[in-house]
Amino acid sequence: MSDAVLTHFDAQGQAHMVDVAAKSATHRVARATGRIRMQPDTLARVAAGNAKKGDVIGIARIAAIQAAKRTSDLIPLCHPLPLTHVAAEFILDEAQSSIHCTVQAETLGRTGVEMEALTAVQVGLLTIYDMCKAIDRGMVMEGIQLLEKRGGKSGDWHATAGAQGAG
Repeated sequence: MSDAVLTHFDAQGQAHMVDVAAKSATHRVARATGRIRMQPDTLARVAAGNAKKGDVIGIARIAAIQAAKRTSDLIPLCHPLPLTHVAAEFILDEAQSSIHCTVQAETLGRTGVEMEALTAVQVGLLTIYDMCKAIDRGMVMEGIQLLEKRGGKSGDWHATAGAQGAG
């Protein structure tokens, strides 16, 4: 087990927002991924753009970007961050009857953007579920994970090849 400290708790064990005032503002980047599995017919309808609610991928992309911007409203101890860039990519995978989502979030700030990238992936996938649930309630979201983070005091981090999931 690691000797790392859980930073969201004070000396008395009470939850608190981490003080980042002494940290330097640096360029920080995080990439996260995940996927949603569905019936082949559902994927075909998404690909054709004829799902009942419209352009599923376009709406999911906007939802992912919006989620990154609103992460501090959803995760209680996250700092609100001035994001400088958010990109959401969706790839349809016919062989696995799934849609892969990868989000990259960036900021010039005192804390990282891992939570923003992870939240964006999950909300993008949830949006696909919402838009397609009338025809496929059995969709499964999986493999949501951080792929990499760059910048800050702790330096760069990359998921190991064996730890990279389905996304």
